[in-house]
Amino acid sequence: MNQVPNITLNTGAKMPQLGFGVFQIPSDEVVAPVQTAVEAGYRSIDTAAAYGNEAGVGKAISQAGVSRDELFVTTKLWNDSQGYDNALRAFDDSLNKLGLDYVDLYLIHWPMPGQDAYVDTWKAFEKLHSEGRAKAIGVSNFHKAHLRRLFDETGIVPAVNQIELHPNLQQSELREFHTENGIVTEAWSPIGQGKGLLENSGLQTMAEKYGKTAAQVVLRWHVQLGHVAIPKSATPSRVRENLDVFDFELSADDMAAIGELETGNRVGPDPDVFGA
Repeated sequence: MNQVPNITLNTGAKMPQLGFGVFQIPSDEVVAPVQTAVEAGYRSIDTAAAYGNEAGVGKAISQAGVSRDELFVTTKLWNDSQGYDNALRAFDDSLNKLGLDYVDLYLIHWPMPGQDAYVDTWKAFEKLHSEGRAKAIGVSNFHKAHLRRLFDETGIVPAVNQIELHPNLQQSELREFHTENGIVTEAWSPIGQGKGLLENSGLQTMAEKYGKTAAQVVLRWHVQLGHVAIPKSATPSRVRENLDVFDFELSADDMAAIGELETGNRVGPDPDVFGA
């Protein structure tokens, strides 16, 4: 079984550096992929209220054959449940669907600046953290301005910011800000949803050089930069393949070459305007 390194959060908790994402996998179809992932060696599962599959993920966890304390479970609060009281109710709903007593990480899915509710939402998250029902709390898709406002108006620095991050969108300035403030950078869409990136000739050449796939090369780039990444696949062979990135190391030249692939192109929405 692959041994996945851990990243230490600002709470002291250990988070596996590679996790299994379940975005767009229906609840009635998610049990088998999660079980495949656990069998392959994944110990981190990332879901969200908006994915509509928390119940299926919970069922998979209950049947996974590993103890709860071996798993790191993340879910996220959806945009229509922001605000202090709404967030507390939504968390209870997510926990009930998952069939768990706690989650290891709870994230605000989007800042939704037009709602202007994420500070009150974060105060609810602080309560959940203090109660031990969310072992760590964080955010997703937050920019520096959103994070600074949380710092200024609340008491707890997010443990994680899960952002769109891949070689075409490297977010270097935001990642540096995370490092300065003890926030772990977690990449969603770590291989750019495969939209043209993996066909890049330079990545293909590297893949041949290391005897790996282009996707494995990109995931290794994330690992060497110290990111947490959550590749998603429902294909068993690819689920296992995405984890098989700890037996090689990219050279400094290859890391630099991947760094040159920045285009600024997003596959998802811009957090500054999404929901504004």
